[in-house]
Amino acid sequence: MELSVLSVAAFLLEQVTVANTLLFLAVFLFAADHIKRRVPKDFPPGPHGWPFVGSLIYVDFSQPHISMRKFSKKYGDVFSLQLGSMKFVVLNGLQAVKDAFVYKGDVFAGRPQIPLFYNMFKEFGLINSNGHIWKQQRRFALSTLRNFGMGKRSLEERISEEICYLTDTMEAENGQPFDPHFQINSSVSNVICSITFGERFDYQDPEFQDLLHLLDETVRLEVSVSSQLYNAFPQIMKYVPGSHKRVFKNWAIIKEYIQKQILKHKKDLNPSEPRDYIDCYLIEMEKFKGDASSSFDEENMVHSTVDLFFAGTETTSTTLRWAILFMAAYPDIQEKVHAEIDRALGHARQPLMENRKLMPYTNAVIHEVQRISNIVPLGVPRCTTSDVTLRGFHLPKGTTVLANLTSVLFDEKEWETPHTFNPEHFLENGEFKNHEAFLPFSIGNRICLGEQLAKMELFLYFTTLLQKFCFKAPDDVKLNVSKFRLGITLSPLPYQICAMVRC
Repeated sequence: MELSVLSVAAFLLEQVTVANTLLFLAVFLFAADHIKRRVPKDFPPGPHGWPFVGSLIYVDFSQPHISMRKFSKKYGDVFSLQLGSMKFVVLNGLQAVKDAFVYKGDVFAGRPQIPLFYNMFKEFGLINSNGHIWKQQRRFALSTLRNFGMGKRSLEERISEEICYLTDTMEAENGQPFDPHFQINSSVSNVICSITFGERFDYQDPEFQDLLHLLDETVRLEVSVSSQLYNAFPQIMKYVPGSHKRVFKNWAIIKEYIQKQILKHKKDLNPSEPRDYIDCYLIEMEKFKGDASSSFDEENMVHSTVDLFFAGTETTSTTLRWAILFMAAYPDIQEKVHAEIDRALGHARQPLMENRKLMPYTNAVIHEVQRISNIVPLGVPRCTTSDVTLRGFHLPKGTTVLANLTSVLFDEKEWETPHTFNPEHFLENGEFKNHEAFLPFSIGNRICLGEQLAKMELFLYFTTLLQKFCFKAPDDVKLNVSKFRLGITLSPLPYQICAMVRC
C-alpha cells in the first residue's frame, strides 16, 4: 500500500512542469485581480478596467484633471476609476460636490490611505489623520492660529513686515529680468515659520533655502510616473528604484528639520509665555499627559507642524507667482488695479485688510487668479466613513473620493467666460460679488483650515506688490499663462519678470 502511494506521488511530481506552474500562477493572479477589481452593486460607472492596470492607460498623467473632464462627459458627474490596486470615485460639477461634501459632509470627511502619503505620514497630523485624531488636531491648530493672530491685526502686521523684505529684494533687481520663484516662496514661508517656529529666516540662509528647494522638488516628484506607479502597485514598487524613493528621502529630511526645531523649543520652553505653535503643542502635550483619549504626542506634533509648513508655504506662494505672471501678461488689467490702489491708498499708505472693501476690482482680480490658476485641480482625496448612497450610487465605507475642482472652477454653466482671465466674474455693478462655484479651498468638513490666513496673505501681498511695482515681461519675451508645471499643485512654468518701481 505504501509503495502504491509513493508511486502515485512520483507520477504527479513528474507532471508538474515549469509551464504548468507558470500557467497555474497566471490563472491564480488573474482570478485574484478579478476579485479585487470587482465593483459593488450600483457602484458608479467608469472606463473599462484592464487586468492589473485598471484604467491607468486611459489617464493622461501630464494633465489628469483634463482626463477627468473627458470621463465626466462620457460617464456623468459621478464616475469611478480603477488605477492599479486603487479604486476612486470622482465628483464633477458644483452640485455633485455639494451633494457629497456639504449635504453628507460627515460621511465624506475621511482621508484614504494613498500608498505614497501613507508611507510617509501614516494617519498623523492635520492632513492625513481621521476621526478623533483629526478633530482634536484640527481644533487645536485653528485655536492656536487664532491666538497668534489669524484674522487679527497682529498677524496683519507680521505679514506686512515680511512683505517689506520681499519688496526690498525685488527693488534690488533694478528693473532687470529675474525669476521671482524663491523670493516669493521665502517670503510667504516666513509667515508660517514665524507662527510655527517663532522666527523668520533670511532669504540667503542656506539651510532655509535648502528646505524650500527640497519642498519644491518633492511637490513636483509626488506626481511623477514613478510615484503614480507606487500608488498603483506599492508592493512591487517598494523594491524598484525611482523618483518615489527621492520623495521619501526628502520628506525624511524635512521631518528631521522639524524635529530639530522641536528639540530646541523643549530646551527653552516657558509654559507661561508660549512663543509659537510648537510651544503651544508642547504645553498641550503636558496638559493631557496620561490621558488615553488624547492624540497630543510627539508623532502628531511633528506631522502637524510639517503639514502647516508645507501648506502655508506652497499654496499661497504658487498663487502669487501666477498673479504676477497674469499681471504682466494682461497690462490693461494691471493698469486698472494700479488705478484703484492709487485712489484707495495712494503710493505710500500700507494696505490693510480693512481697505479691501474699498477695492472691489483688486479683490476680483485676486479671486480670478485663484479661479483660473486652479492650483489644486483634484482637491485632496477624501474617503467615506460609512456606507452611503450618492445620486443613486452605492459607495461602501472606505471608498476614495476625488472632487474634480476643475469641473467647478471652469464650468460653462457657472462662469460667463470660464477659460478666459476675466475679473468681471466677481463684479456686479462695480461691486465685488462672491460666487458659489468659487471653491479653491474645497468645501465641507475638510475645507482648508488655512483659508483665512491665505486670503489675508493674498490680499496684502498682491496689493502691496502692485502698489510698489509695475510688472512687465522682459524685452522680446512672450509670457505663457496657459501652460503649467504639474506637481501636487499646478504652478507656472519658470519665468523671468521685470519689476519696475512705480513713481
